[in-house]
Amino acid sequence: QVQLVESGGGLVQAGGSLRLSCAASARTFGNHVMGWFRQAPGKEREFVAAISWSGSNTDYADFVKGRFTISRDKAKNTVYLQMNSLKPEDTAVYYCARRYYSDTSLQPGEYAVWGQGTQVTVSS
Repeated sequence: QVQLVESGGGLVQAGGSLRLSCAASARTFGNHVMGWFRQAPGKEREFVAAISWSGSNTDYADFVKGRFTISRDKAKNTVYLQMNSLKPEDTAVYYCARRYYSDTSLQPGEYAVWGQGTQVTVSS
């Protein structure tokens, strides 16, 4: 079973930037999708962004469009989430996840493997 490990979280002021990384423990060949989700205290886990195996298809939640960019480096088995223009409401634990199908999905239940999460805190 592949393991996912997130890193790059931290404390940043509003308007700042962070880049999250998600490293997979083993290379997986074939179609799969990598996604980023987040969960704030007292709230449900919500979709942030997803990227296909090839990297040619991406999907974003409306509230991050134009601010966040998802990308992947297949040679490094790593997916990134570049977060710019951060807002206090972006504060949450951010998780990466893997879906073993070729199409992206916004539903957490359709992702089979999850990382442990990394905390992002945006101060006002």
